[in-house]
Amino acid sequence: MIHEISSQLLDITMIQELLLSNAKLSLSAASTTKIVACREYLEQRLKDQKAPIYGINTGFGSLCNVKISDEHLSKLQENLVTSHACGTGDRVPEEIIKLMLFLKIQSLSYGHSGVQLVTVQRLIDFYNNDILPVVFELGSLGASGDLAPLAHLSLPLLGKGTVYYKGEEVAASDVLKAFDWQPIELKAKEGLALLNGTQFMSAYGVHTLLKAYKLSYFADFFASISLEAFDGRLEPFNDLIHLIRPHNGQLKTAKRIQEFVDGSQLISQEKKHVQDPYSFRCVPQVHGATKDTLAFIKKTFETEINSVTDNPNIFIEEEAIISGGNFHGQPLALALDYLAIAVAELGNISERRTFQLVSGLRDLPDFLVNNPGLNSGFMIPQYTAASIVSQNKQYATPASIDSIVSSNGQEDHVSMGANAATKAKKVIDNVERVLAIELLNASQALVFRAPLKSSEFIETFLLMYREEVPFVDEDRELYIAIQDTLSFIQHMVIESEVLFD
Repeated sequence: MIHEISSQLLDITMIQELLLSNAKLSLSAASTTKIVACREYLEQRLKDQKAPIYGINTGFGSLCNVKISDEHLSKLQENLVTSHACGTGDRVPEEIIKLMLFLKIQSLSYGHSGVQLVTVQRLIDFYNNDILPVVFELGSLGASGDLAPLAHLSLPLLGKGTVYYKGEEVAASDVLKAFDWQPIELKAKEGLALLNGTQFMSAYGVHTLLKAYKLSYFADFFASISLEAFDGRLEPFNDLIHLIRPHNGQLKTAKRIQEFVDGSQLISQEKKHVQDPYSFRCVPQVHGATKDTLAFIKKTFETEINSVTDNPNIFIEEEAIISGGNFHGQPLALALDYLAIAVAELGNISERRTFQLVSGLRDLPDFLVNNPGLNSGFMIPQYTAASIVSQNKQYATPASIDSIVSSNGQEDHVSMGANAATKAKKVIDNVERVLAIELLNASQALVFRAPLKSSEFIETFLLMYREEVPFVDEDRELYIAIQDTLSFIQHMVIESEVLFD
């Protein structure tokens, strides 16, 4: 399968399909024409114009007033990439690196960056052959673009740095030799075009947003199982309540819960209690608020991945080369902070439902196990969930409210969006674990409601789940059950129309 890089607007659904299909990339004829025309215009402009043009024949950052002679322009770009590759910390996951490559290719394809066609084609070759440059998490301020991470992404073009290839980390120079490729000789402006850009933040954002939508669905589904196990009431999900406070996410959540429990014997039986705790009763309001937040974040990132974010930008028809600030990550920093906060709340309320389930209420045994006392049962998984939720509260502190002056004061306001991005991923990975613990507890609790049955949808799901994670009769190593539950939900594929409708 081939995905053609073009001016067609990308959306999150298309990105998901691209990742699932493992499609190869190719440049459309229109994109090829734009790239070539932009490069030709830039080279002609360099011949005709003697005045310095930032980043093309000048130094960078606070060195912007230093004019560079023509014979050193290629070396200038190589030096830029080499000197800026100073990331550190943990390695970026390979699936995010591949997204970075794709988004960089897409941004360069619009023909406002002045790169050579051969440079873009080599990035496509890397993508298509799963040659993934080693990139580090730490080093970007998210303002002059993601300079350090994108420098590491670009180093292998020069035959420098290391890459992941065929399951190993190897020298980029060795991979170039294996494919009989020569290192790219960067021309004027190319290094800056490669390094200026928001592809590190954007790739993390797209990756985490796709996972957040999946977790939003699971949060609703596992809450439904918990509601059944806790002998909860259906009235709080009645359409009439939500139509008089019609937030889209709230309406969608209530409808989804009703569908999950439709036909259940448990939900329809007479109740001894008048109300449920908020962690059950207010699922539409809490989960729904997260859904509405995801919609805002989705709009932000769909705008970003269809944008040109390097600097300066070249406009052929207007005969203009303009230095601006499209590389500044503030829109993404705010969105990523909001993403972390919103998804953290799914984990927060999930842990409360787990707490209620293990508390010996509504005829459930203490800690959801036979012979409590002899068996500790599900006492400690709730501790684990509580620990994770607490950590998420720390991670959810916004990064976007901070700024540290850099480059001798030239870059005097930065977004810290890269830190927001890596924090958001940690939060979302953590919430996945909290939801896995809720499923483990809810499925255990539901057994004690026999012979009454839940809905056909839930019962069918739990039959599949029980093949991987058996009922706990007596104490055993529950870390194994948590890990198996996590693996089970990670391998579940949810249709895109269910996630994004």
